[in-house]
Amino acid sequence: MIYLDSAIIKEAEIAKKWGWVKGITTNPTLLAKSNLSPEETLTKLAAITPGELYYQLCATDFDSMVTEARKAYELIGQKIVLKIPATGAGFKATAYLAKDITCSVTAIYSAAQAIVAKEAGAKYAIAYVNRATRLLGDGLTLVQDMAKVLEDSETEILAASLKSSEEAAAAIRAGADHITIPLFILQGMTTHELSAKTVEEFQQQGIGIQ
Repeated sequence: MIYLDSAIIKEAEIAKKWGWVKGITTNPTLLAKSNLSPEETLTKLAAITPGELYYQLCATDFDSMVTEARKAYELIGQKIVLKIPATGAGFKATAYLAKDITCSVTAIYSAAQAIVAKEAGAKYAIAYVNRATRLLGDGLTLVQDMAKVLEDSETEILAASLKSSEEAAAAIRAGADHITIPLFILQGMTTHELSAKTVEEFQQQGIGIQ
C-alpha cells in the first residue's frame, strides 16, 4: 500500500481525492507542523483517511507508553496503528498492546530488531530508508535484510524516509510491502515526461467517441 506521510489536513484531503493513497502516517515532527493541536489533527485525519492512521508514541517508559496508547486508541478508534519505537521498552509495550491494538515498530535499523518486532506481534516493521543510508551506508540493504528475516511471517515492512520517486520504487524492489511518502513525492510518482509526450501524440493523431 501507499501512504501519505503528513499531518496537514489539506494534504490529507488532496490525497484522499486521488483514490489510490490508502492511509496516513504521522510522527511527532509532522504533528508539530499542524496548526491544530495533536488531538484535533488526529481526529480530523481519522475522519479523512480511507484506511489506517499511524500515531507514534512519545512516551519512553513502558507504563507511560501503555497509557498514551490507550488514549490514542480512544481518540482515533479502529483505524489506528501505533508506531512504537524500537527500544527495549518499546518492544515490551508492543508485545503487551498488540493483542488489542494494531502495532508497528518504528526506527528499525537492523534485521535483529525486525525479528524482535515480529515476535512481539507487530503488524508492521518500519525502516527509515534514506536516514539508514546516511547513517549506515545503505538503507536498501537494510530493507533486503529485513525482508529475509520476515519472510513467511505476518509482519510486513513499511518503508519510510523516502526522498524521491526512484527511492520509493527501489524500496519496493528491495522487499518493502508498503511505502509512505510526502505529498510532493506522491505527485511526482504519477508523472513522467515520456507519458505526457505519448498522450499528446495520441491526442494529435486519433479521435475518441463523439
